Amino acid sequence: MSRPRPDLLLTTGKIITLVGQAAMAVATVAITIGLVIIPFIPDKITAIMRTEMADPAVVFPTLPVIAMLLLGAVVTVSVFFFLDKMRRIIATVSQGDPFVPVNAHRLTVMAWLMLAIQLLAIPAHAIAAYIDKVTEGADPEVGAAVDFNAVVIVVILFILARVFRHGTAMRDDLEGTV
Repeated sequence: MSRPRPDLLLTTGKIITLVGQAAMAVATVAITIGLVIIPFIPDKITAIMRTEMADPAVVFPTLPVIAMLLLGAVVTVSVFFFLDKMRRIIATVSQGDPFVPVNAHRLTVMAWLMLAIQLLAIPAHAIAAYIDKVTEGADPEVGAAVDFNAVVIVVILFILARVFRHGTAMRDDLEGTV
């Protein structure tokens, strides 16, 4: 009996989700370290900024930076769980039975997580613009924006969750009649 050939797309998906989860875990740890350290050294950071920017009036915006780090932590944790749900869906596809009720739930959770990430982008962009302004930055990319593609993904995920619920119910009905 021959072994089934590995599916390149599923294998790639597994690798991407695992690497992504590892990256989000590392990012969350780094952000947490920043959250612990920054409140104790704002004067040192201000001194470095004054030297680097050659502006004796500049002050490190401690609270906005902490707010950005908190938002970043929520986003990295959300992405970690998003990728976990995706990895688990990939596993059921690999096993040959993706139309299970838990996958509909996973897709719904993924949609809510993606929506939350998009909503968090709004205050994150506002805080980034404020930080840019008070540090006299000139980054023209800073501004409030919601990613239209991500909004489309949210809608697609909610629709796919319904498709999976419906597909599972249809399969259960079919199995019940046989």
